[in-house]
Amino acid sequence: MAENNISAFIKDGKIQSSTASANSLSSSRTKDGTSLDKDAFLQLLVAQMKYQDPLEPTENTEYISQLATFSELEEMQNMTSGMNLQRASQLVGKEVVCKVDNSKTGNTEFVNGMVDYVVYENGKAFVSINESLYSVDDIYEVIDPNYSEAYDMAQTFNKAFSQLPKVDSLTLEDAKLVSNLRIAYDSMSGYQKNFISQETVDALQKYEAKIAELQKAKEAAEGPKEPEKPEEPKEAGEDADK
Repeated sequence: MAENNISAFIKDGKIQSSTASANSLSSSRTKDGTSLDKDAFLQLLVAQMKYQDPLEPTENTEYISQLATFSELEEMQNMTSGMNLQRASQLVGKEVVCKVDNSKTGNTEFVNGMVDYVVYENGKAFVSINESLYSVDDIYEVIDPNYSEAYDMAQTFNKAFSQLPKVDSLTLEDAKLVSNLRIAYDSMSGYQKNFISQETVDALQKYEAKIAELQKAKEAAEGPKEPEKPEEPKEAGEDADK
């Protein structure tokens, strides 16, 4: 059993309300601050039995009630531990974000990556992300695969879009890239298009209008093309004479 330093003011076998006892109870709470650690709870119960007034001992029914509370506490903690282990197993292969505190800088940092496997140690689950282990309690968010796909598509689209020159510097050599960007955008689902800013979509339309303008100017400069003359039909027997 882990050793906890619990001190409380006890009178006539009962824990008294005081600043010291309040601080002790606060320090013996679990990390999430919601309940007493079962070991601390048991130590408080033992202290109550040890320092009770022998002339007015605590009723047995009260001890039974406290022991029942202790059993419920232990059962709840075991249940929570089991749920955490099951939840961790379901995260393998999924992309998650962990919220952790940097021990060196004291700053809160976010770690993003795929869960490769899960390690169980002392009843606690740890997920492996980028070859490092993080407590399952540090997981801040599980990323939807659809979100990840749409985000990657938007990143690729924006990177290709950034390769275009300014509209005024556009040439017909850029027509192919503009056309490919339009095809890529039109092939996206409505959800995926939400990851492309409206400003980028408006700029793409301006590029398309500029390309159409350049193509029209080129056709005007070259003039109308003369229609090709149809081949004259060959007379029968002409090939034979040759």
